[in-house]
Amino acid sequence: MESYLLDWANLLLRWVHVITAIAWVGSSFYFVFLDSSLTPPVDEDLKKQGVSGELWALHGGGFYHPVKFAVRPPQLPAHLHWFYWESYSTWLSGFALFTVSYLWNAGTYLVDKSLMNWSPGAAVAVALSFFVVFWMLYDAICQLFGQRKNGDAIVGALVAVLVCAASWLACHWFAGRAAFLLVGAMMATAMSANVFFWIIPGQHKVVAAIKAGEPVDPVHGQRGKQRSVHNTYFTLPVLFAMLSNHYSFTWSHPQNWLVLILMMLAGAAIRQFFVLRHGWKLGRNRHPLAYALVGVAVIIGVIVWMKPVPAVGNAVAINSIAAGAHPAAGNDTIPYEKVAKVLEQRCYQCHGAQLQMKNMRLDSPELLKQHAQAVYQQAVVTKLMPMNNATGITDDERALIGQWFLAGAKAP
Repeated sequence: MESYLLDWANLLLRWVHVITAIAWVGSSFYFVFLDSSLTPPVDEDLKKQGVSGELWALHGGGFYHPVKFAVRPPQLPAHLHWFYWESYSTWLSGFALFTVSYLWNAGTYLVDKSLMNWSPGAAVAVALSFFVVFWMLYDAICQLFGQRKNGDAIVGALVAVLVCAASWLACHWFAGRAAFLLVGAMMATAMSANVFFWIIPGQHKVVAAIKAGEPVDPVHGQRGKQRSVHNTYFTLPVLFAMLSNHYSFTWSHPQNWLVLILMMLAGAAIRQFFVLRHGWKLGRNRHPLAYALVGVAVIIGVIVWMKPVPAVGNAVAINSIAAGAHPAAGNDTIPYEKVAKVLEQRCYQCHGAQLQMKNMRLDSPELLKQHAQAVYQQAVVTKLMPMNNATGITDDERALIGQWFLAGAKAP
């Protein structure tokens, strides 16, 4: 029953998290487009009001005319829309999902004993510390160097080093899938913290000053803009880290930390293309295609670098099986007893008489035939099971299961 309820919690939280993330990322993309596409106002009345930029747009059959006041409008409207719940709800649902999916069963999903043989409690504590420590170091970098000459470049370089160091540590301390997700969640936490600690408080101070009839300090807008720009470049790297959870060939690679860093670099470069393309259309900067090409080149390089290496012995079979090859019948038919011996050693701990995780039991011919497709997919094709290879299944044993399944999954 616990496994069943956790599955429902995982599904519903994932649903909410994706919905709120779409809302947050969508609004982020829109406001980057808006800022990059604003042009100086033409109307003299708008200039007198203090408008610094305007945009005409057509969408859904109607014309829109947003304007931007660089510091303050002449007067506050009766209703002012604040953009923060998109961020907060994304983080809250994401943290709840991370808790249900990884922290709740840290010994299974977070710990890889071949990397660090620590207790579930210690693993949870270190994982949570990634969120806090990364935010503190990132925030300190922004405050110490952000207002200096070439501050944006210095901050960008130092934050990149910090992300690389965190990625290396996570991939050397935690199970690969958890490590990738942890790095993404760490960066997403910093994004929400930027909104919570800097962007929204600064906007509150601006509004309060306007209501009190006091001069508005432009530093609040400058700081908020700086953190908002950082969030923009974090977006695509975070999305890759989250999506990679479903693709074991990324986080199971021996140099998974480098895979993660390179793919996040590609995401940041591609995001730069989208940021600058609006300014290029207005003649403000050169065509940003080079950034997109760099990102694509990095991705292609990673694909070529990670290509499967031909192995010897039965390990060749698992590569051909995963590629869709079907062994011939006859001599290649594997008896059930041989497969059952492997499953008894590697799988019955979680899918046997005493415990049936994911409501799956494999310790009889009938039950194995019922779940044969899932066993083949999880143990042979994606290699997701056993989780973090906790039972030490070998490539030869995976190939054996694959040959048995593709030859007809015969059982007495």
